[in-house]
Amino acid sequence: PTMPQPTGIVTPPAVIEPTTITPGTPLPPPAAAAPAQVPAPPTVQLTPGTALALVGGGTAVVLVVGAVLVSMLLAVAITGASVAVCAVVLRSLLASQHRR
Repeated sequence: PTMPQPTGIVTPPAVIEPTTITPGTPLPPPAAAAPAQVPAPPTVQLTPGTALALVGGGTAVVLVVGAVLVSMLLAVAITGASVAVCAVVLRSLLASQHRR
């Protein structure tokens, strides 16, 4: 298809005239500032009480995680044993049915 011609009032394109660029006044170079002194982070001092609290907290976390993992392992073992017992019972029932 051919491109339709515009209808209605068409404005002619605007004429762009070149402009001159006037350079601005150069800025003076910034003065070399002294580097800011970054304060050193405070040192952590462990007192016997805080060390004991950290050891106690770590021990508690290890015990809780260990108890959760052992209980999950125990649940998997019990589930496996019960599935095995069910399989043996079903096999026995099916075998006794074929003998009759």
